[in-house]
Amino acid sequence: MATKGEATPQQAHDAVSSGEAVLIDVREPWEWEQLRIPGAVLIPLAEVPQRLDEIPDDRDVYVHCRLGGRSGKAVEFLHEHGRPRAINVVGGIEAWQDAGLEVEGGG
Repeated sequence: MATKGEATPQQAHDAVSSGEAVLIDVREPWEWEQLRIPGAVLIPLAEVPQRLDEIPDDRDVYVHCRLGGRSGKAVEFLHEHGRPRAINVVGGIEAWQDAGLEVEGGG
């Protein structure tokens, strides 16, 4: 069950689809090439500190990786650096796929 600061893939999908939120993918570029969520913005975990200004502070920001570990670290960092509305997508892109939500790229 998702706790505060976490969301299910369906919750993230609904928020991003409404245009009220953004989705950040903190995986590596090679992972992005293989499979990605349409509309997600790729900011690899190691680049998050340098690219903080690309991440809005005026709306919800859903963060995902493959399973949820890296995105959890990114969300902690964002909370500490003025992005209290950062939310971890529990289970990452694998849970997103398992929920039957749209992905693009490899197979």
